Amino acid sequence: MSVKGRLRAKARKKSRRGKKRGFSRVKVSRLTTDKSLVVDYKDHKLLRSFLSETGKILPRRITGNTAKQQREVALAIKRARHLALLPYPPDMA
Repeated sequence: MSVKGRLRAKARKKSRRGKKRGFSRVKVSRLTTDKSLVVDYKDHKLLRSFLSETGKILPRRITGNTAKQQREVALAIKRARHLALLPYPPDMA
């Protein structure tokens, strides 16, 4: 150990050796594949697919949305929450 509990470079390299990286496939959004889907705050069934079990908005790396799609989804979810169509996460209520 060196200063303030940090690992030295040699020890850091050794600690990384044993870890395996998982294969991550590029995710494709349902909004990209199905052009007929439109993000609307009134479509609570579609918006629920972008929420976790606890009611939080899922990140792009899980849903596969583009940045623009994610902004649209987040805005629609927030509007639907305001109108009580979707639940708020428990810690935000």
